[in-house]
Amino acid sequence: MAVDTWVERLRQLDTCAVSDAQDKLGIKGTVLGILPLYETERIAGRAVTFKLKTKGNETTTRHLGTSAVEASDPGDIIVCDHRGRTDVAGWGGILSTAAKTRGVAGVIIDGASRDVDEAKGLGLPLFARAAVPLTARGRVVEESTNEPIEIGGVSLAPGDYVIADNSGIVVVPQDRVAEVVPEAESIVAREQAMARDVMNGKSVVEVMGINYEQMLAR
Repeated sequence: MAVDTWVERLRQLDTCAVSDAQDKLGIKGTVLGILPLYETERIAGRAVTFKLKTKGNETTTRHLGTSAVEASDPGDIIVCDHRGRTDVAGWGGILSTAAKTRGVAGVIIDGASRDVDEAKGLGLPLFARAAVPLTARGRVVEESTNEPIEIGGVSLAPGDYVIADNSGIVVVPQDRVAEVVPEAESIVAREQAMARDVMNGKSVVEVMGINYEQMLAR
């Protein structure tokens, strides 16, 4: 899924503005409990998904996450549904190297990752619930690739838009992006005007009282 103009416009925003816009539009998209594992740049892109499950008796030669990497175009964001597990890694260093080589914008794991220092050294933005050294080998297998998933209480389909920064993660449904982005841009413009008023000496009590509480009124 190639980078498009909506991705470029999302990159100029931040998660807070996009979250506010979706609040106003009645869209649930703010992911809870998943944060960057180190300070990172803002990323925005289209989602490539995969889902993990506990290994049973099945035999597989396909390493988890590799299909998602191969399915990614430059600028995409790989998103893993590991059901919030933090007792075993759902992502690791060789996958990070492959993703970075592929041009992936970042990786989001609803669960834990290992080899965090490797990902940081590569300059790959990595978001997860935790870091853990314990390998997925013999414990976890891939259930599906590029199918609908859920992360942090938010449903996400392949091709949905994702923005992530040091405040968190927001999923923008692809069929609502044309509403969300302009609304978020409008919110940013109004907040910038409020900040200018404060810097020019206007009381923050006055500025916030007049503008902030009404900003998301429908």
